[in-house]
Amino acid sequence: MSLPESAPEAIAPAQIAGPASAGAHDGRNGALAALAAYVLWGFLPLLFKAVEGAGSVMIVAERIVWSLLLLGGILAFRGGFGAVRALFGDRRRALVTLMTAVLLGANWLLYVWSVESGQVLEASFGYFINPLVNVAMGMVLLGERQNRLQTIAIGIAVVAIAIQAIGLGKMPFIALGLALSFGFYGYFRKTAQLGPATGLFAETAMLAPVALGYVIYNIVTWGPGIHADPRSMMLMILTGPATTIPLLLFAFAVRRLRLTTMGMIQYVAPSIQFLLAIFLFGEHLNGVRLLSFALIWLSLLVFSYDGFVRRKRPAAVPAA
Repeated sequence: MSLPESAPEAIAPAQIAGPASAGAHDGRNGALAALAAYVLWGFLPLLFKAVEGAGSVMIVAERIVWSLLLLGGILAFRGGFGAVRALFGDRRRALVTLMTAVLLGANWLLYVWSVESGQVLEASFGYFINPLVNVAMGMVLLGERQNRLQTIAIGIAVVAIAIQAIGLGKMPFIALGLALSFGFYGYFRKTAQLGPATGLFAETAMLAPVALGYVIYNIVTWGPGIHADPRSMMLMILTGPATTIPLLLFAFAVRRLRLTTMGMIQYVAPSIQFLLAIFLFGEHLNGVRLLSFALIWLSLLVFSYDGFVRRKRPAAVPAA
């Protein structure tokens, strides 16, 4: 269940400026919510770095369990379990949701492993190229036609990926894996027609038996481990809110902002990750990799400019 839009208020005759004022207020709140969501996503590596001793699989398993519990509480409060029951009663939608759950779990695991293995820089590259991968997927899977600027932006991105591979000495599998898994997740997620909180609850519910089984197996086999440390256990529990809160903020924002605005704000998260990787985690950025990032930023600038121009272009007036 997605966050509801503000209920329209009755407007008295004297309140001529009311709708514009309310619209500006909604836009401001939406921008703040979007910024908060992407800032939280940007700093997420700090949380995963703090519990990296648990291992990426355990972190993801705990993230699934605690996200499920928090989302279950939210849906119970808001009465959103009807949509979940309807989903599980529809075989096609349930299978699609199972597919998105697997893609989401793979995306989470790859991202946490990138933090654990000191490859946040490549992860940030993946989320920079994600919007362009979505456009390329639209061309290949949906037969969408792109204009000249969009085609140029995608071409620059392909060159940037090739240069990133040269700088790494191998294909940037983490970046491509993150971009493709999240791209396909969004592609299939649309067909399930569920709100963010309801959809994520259904996905984590499908992953929870495996996740909980993994946690229990490790505790029984190897002892409590990280679960015996109150500080580490508290950080593990925080992976639930750290997953859910940005999602709900994003859902709030996307209903109140233009897609072009959301498109610009989304680069906040990988930008923060980029800076964390270099200045806090001490990852090395050689000249070749810096060139690849510069080309990606150029391609995103071209892509964003095209979206801005098309948004400002007046609609064609139909012939009389």
